[in-house]
This record gives sequence, C-alpha cells and structure tokens, in this order.
Amino acid sequence: MKYLIMIYGNPRNWEHPMFLHDPGFLALPAEERDELVRQAEELRREIVESGEFVAGVALADPALTKSVRGRDGVPVTTDGPYVEAKEQLAGYCVLDCESAARATEIASRFPDARFAAVEVRPIMEMAGQEM
Repeated sequence: MKYLIMIYGNPRNWEHPMFLHDPGFLALPAEERDELVRQAEELRREIVESGEFVAGVALADPALTKSVRGRDGVPVTTDGPYVEAKEQLAGYCVLDCESAARATEIASRFPDARFAAVEVRPIMEMAGQEM
C-alpha cells in the first residue's frame, strides 16, 4: 500500500532539508547534529534499497503559493496557502510499505519528526482505499 508522508516546518528558514535549519536542531551539540544527519542519510538509503521509497519532493516557500477556489463559476486566486499556520507543508515522500505500522515507523525516523510534524496518510487507489 502506498502512503503519503507529509513533512511540515516553519517557513521562517525555508531551506531543505528543513530540520537542518530548525532552532531545536541548531541548539543541539555538534555530535548530536552529526548523528541525526547520519541517521537521515541511513534511512534514505534503507528505503531506497528496500524499494519502499517511491518519490519525494521539497516544496518552495509558502510565500510563492497561490490558492484557487471557484466562486459562482469564476476562479478566484489568492496569495499564500489556504491555511494560516505556523507550520506549513514543506515537502512530501511517497512510500510503498507492507503496513501502516511500517510507514509510521519510517516517518518517525525522519529527523523532521523531532522538530515539527510529519503526517502519514494512506493513498487511495482509483477503486477506493486498499485497507
């Protein structure tokens, strides 16, 4: 089953990977920062080699976002993301895992989960949810 892993972060330092610019990460001792970077690279290698990694994309700064809604048959475009929040969607990965537990375990190992939110959501197929 495929899972969408959504990574959130504060856009005040919108560079990727987000966790490298988080104040919580920067406050850690150098050895701990180095270990988190090593773990992130190890996780990336693991899910690529296992075939669980399908795709991943870092998103541009939310300030460049446009929201489009239809009103009375006319599209209305506004600047910025739909939701005003401290944390914005920074990027995503698509995983193909045997179970929701495995997808959640992988997401919990993203360093971003230590400093912000990482959401795991099953992807529905055209025929409906595969559960």
